[in-house]
Amino acid sequence: MAKSGSISASVIKRLPRYYRFLGVLLKEGVERISSQELASRMKLTASQIRQDLNCFGGFGQQGYGYNVEGLHEEIGKILGVDKTVGAILIGAGNLGKAIATHINFSTRGCKLIGIFDADEKLVGTSVAGLAIRSPLELQSFCAAEKPKLAILCIPKTSTQDIADQLVKLGIKAFWNYSHYDLSIDHENIVVENVHLGDSLLTLTYRLNNL
Repeated sequence: MAKSGSISASVIKRLPRYYRFLGVLLKEGVERISSQELASRMKLTASQIRQDLNCFGGFGQQGYGYNVEGLHEEIGKILGVDKTVGAILIGAGNLGKAIATHINFSTRGCKLIGIFDADEKLVGTSVAGLAIRSPLELQSFCAAEKPKLAILCIPKTSTQDIADQLVKLGIKAFWNYSHYDLSIDHENIVVENVHLGDSLLTLTYRLNNL
């Protein structure tokens, strides 16, 4: 297996898609599949699939293909879905509430354990079974619960300061929806910036160039 640091970002970004497609195959009762058949379903090439999976070890057998359940389980382990990382949500506005309510964290290696918002009218109310807390409680909460991942649904102007604070409190990863391209000047911190508007612009570009 290749070292994680040597695996390209494009390969890593395809892993969740493999996991999702294999999950669908499991529900369909498919026990094994060739790289060619999987490629046809995913609109990739068989060689691309083999190259991607070879980064993590040999999963297929010549003349047999891939055991769907086994490959799904192995990719899940690579992605970390068999682990449980404590996550906190900063910002309980419309987007934050939607993420807390509609994302199935338990199937993605996470557990949402805390929600925070600076709006005093929201503090004490409940979202997804969790009471919204004041940011003033962040330090004591992180010390007690030791979350490792933070979801940021806060104004752009607040993002860097909050992120710096959270790094000091032990946060190692950020799922950032703040429209601020978060760059953390700390070692061993990972960031996934999510720009929904960028995704829509990509779609409209493709639509206008059909």
